[in-house]
Amino acid sequence: MRDLLPENRPLLILAPMQDITDLPFWRVLSRYGGPDVYYTEYFRVHRDSRPEKFILRSIEENPDGKPVIAQMIGQDIDALRRTALDLQKRRIAGIDINLGCPAPIVCKKEAGGGLLRHPEKIDAILREVRACVHLRFTVKTRIGFDSPDEFPALLDLFRRHPIDALTVHGRTVREMYKPVVHEDAIARAARLMPCPVFANGNVRCVESARRMVEATGARGLMIGRGAIRNPWLFTQIREAWTTGEVRTRPTLVDLREYIDRLDRETRLPGMRDGGHVGNMKKYLGYIAPGIGENDAFWAELKPVLTLRDLFAVCDRHLLSGGSDSVLTLTDSIWVRTESDPSGK
Repeated sequence: MRDLLPENRPLLILAPMQDITDLPFWRVLSRYGGPDVYYTEYFRVHRDSRPEKFILRSIEENPDGKPVIAQMIGQDIDALRRTALDLQKRRIAGIDINLGCPAPIVCKKEAGGGLLRHPEKIDAILREVRACVHLRFTVKTRIGFDSPDEFPALLDLFRRHPIDALTVHGRTVREMYKPVVHEDAIARAARLMPCPVFANGNVRCVESARRMVEATGARGLMIGRGAIRNPWLFTQIREAWTTGEVRTRPTLVDLREYIDRLDRETRLPGMRDGGHVGNMKKYLGYIAPGIGENDAFWAELKPVLTLRDLFAVCDRHLLSGGSDSVLTLTDSIWVRTESDPSGK
């Protein structure tokens, strides 16, 4: 992955989020600058599996031609090796092993984050899969299953294998997505690993991106929820690092147009309005909180059942007066600032 690293800023990566950061979302994000590298949703790998066609479409129909890393999840070594060989026939830049998914159904199958309880199995998987991968080979991990105290031993394990990058989600499996991110663990990995280390967790604005890089020494940032909330984030980070200032400042109208684009790109053929409302709420659950007094935008969106009502709520909060207001995203909320009519 060293050949993909920008010279004067962190590598920017879209995090894989199952059923969310899919091909339609890639298409949307590409219109706002997008990341430097995409990671696919994970291919579920087991004895009888074949690579899911809808994820393969992300590779085949890559909207902007940027590098794609194909992520696999599973614990059957023969199946992982078979799938890696298959995926390498596609237009991908590398293969990633998921050791971070905290979903209980995944962990019960001793896959994803569940594998962190079985370091000897991880050791075998990395050895066998690495041997058959001639492209970049990366690993995405959490810092332990139960406790951050598990991470030093995991790092020793990762260091024994010639992986090309390690992405560290700075939480344990049990911590799920709680606010705490153990930056010290990411910093330890960046200091000790012979390959580039990418930081994942709670990067939601330019300021948090700066803090993460300064605190950890990570060479890249993997961003998921922050990029859904603010699709301009990758562009803003690039601007902050290369020019010293953020020039891209979306307005309420821009945010409303982003929601329209999500609607157009993510609506499946034949999907009824009710199903699409639920689909849109997957994204709006990241976008809306923090807008309006007492989270009024999201509070009004949650009970809606029709697209007509959903878009009426969006219009009421984003287009009713002050629509040229500039938005600045802090760690948790959109801050609305009236634009200067002089353009200064």
